[in-house]
Amino acid sequence: MVQIDKADTAWMLVSTALVLLMTPALAFFYGGLVRNKNSLNTMMMSFVALGVVGVTWAVAAYSLAFGDGGPLLGSLAHLGLTGVGLEAKGTIPHVLFMVYQATFAIITAALISGAVVERMRFGPYVAFITLWTLLVYAPVAHWVWGGGWLMTRGVLDFAGGTVVHINAGVSALVAALVLGSRKDYGRQAVLPHNVPFTLLGAGLLWFGWFGFNGGSALAANELAGLAFTNTFLAPTATLVVWTLLDYFRTGRATAVGAATGIVVGLVAITPAAGFVSPAGALALGGVAAFPSYFVIALRSRTRIDDSLDVFAGHGIGGLTGALLTGVLAEKLWNPAGNDGLLFGNPAQLGLQALGCLSAALYAALMTFGILKVLGLVMSLRAVPRIEGVGMDVSQHGEEAYASGEGSILVPPDALVPEPLPAFTPQMASR
Repeated sequence: MVQIDKADTAWMLVSTALVLLMTPALAFFYGGLVRNKNSLNTMMMSFVALGVVGVTWAVAAYSLAFGDGGPLLGSLAHLGLTGVGLEAKGTIPHVLFMVYQATFAIITAALISGAVVERMRFGPYVAFITLWTLLVYAPVAHWVWGGGWLMTRGVLDFAGGTVVHINAGVSALVAALVLGSRKDYGRQAVLPHNVPFTLLGAGLLWFGWFGFNGGSALAANELAGLAFTNTFLAPTATLVVWTLLDYFRTGRATAVGAATGIVVGLVAITPAAGFVSPAGALALGGVAAFPSYFVIALRSRTRIDDSLDVFAGHGIGGLTGALLTGVLAEKLWNPAGNDGLLFGNPAQLGLQALGCLSAALYAALMTFGILKVLGLVMSLRAVPRIEGVGMDVSQHGEEAYASGEGSILVPPDALVPEPLPAFTPQMASR
């Protein structure tokens, strides 16, 4: 009979707290990148996920992801946390495993907000991430980690390249396309209002990511040490390459570029952290800078308003990392994994591609469906007048930065909730 191990439990307690910290860190990272009139709303889109996704996970999504079920979905055995107690799940208490996985679901949903900030109304956003957690995140988590069809086929995803980053990145792109671009997108410069916030967020994300990847070993062992080391090494390489790309392309090494490079490196190493060597992690991090960097450059020349480049950073970064896992994985470092292409097993690269494609297609179709259904019953985005004033005041009645002695110097009608428009067929596309 498996016994609960105190050292493993202690490490997982720390890891869970580290991953939970990543959601407030994301709030700072995103909050600094938007205009000051939208910074509070942007940060709230991350913070609210702590509540609504956390509750959704405990009530139903955990059971759908990790309950014993079929190849596509878990059972309802743990609905309302039934049967989730102090018994061992591996070598840690079952309740701790559930909470650790909850922190993953929370930040994955929050990631999507970066594509729709400065225009999506707060209420519809809350409804969206609730449904998305149940209908998109939980099934994909079951496929890859909960005994589903991708797991049984041998697809490797140590800590969430597919489940977290491709899932969120593709969903973010679809959400940006469904909502449409901001009213002044392409007409005037939309610049970050607080780059130090973004740097702070990137630093805290890196700190929390040691729990994200290291904790995914689910034990205080050599595998956790490998994942921890690779979580340090890969972003260092991405940061160097990204900064050089910035310098040679623009003549400047930008702070926003440095912060973005760190996050892309963290995203890319996530699926590979427990399967590749430290040298492999350095190579992976360096290579991962190129596709994300140039997708961001290309996207800026289009009408696609993925506000904070969630697809380029997380979708493309996750795809790069997942595919390179199929190239660089080495059983010498993790006997429970498989060798990759460079070590005599080209089939693993095909399996990784299958996992990426399956998750991307499912996330795209389901996200589109969820938003279209919500669009039939509510307006998804703010009207142009409210968008012009800023989402902070209209959605929360507050400002991130007071304009005077505690007063909010904005048009009085901006504080009045938007009236619900009469239904028209066009509402479904808003």
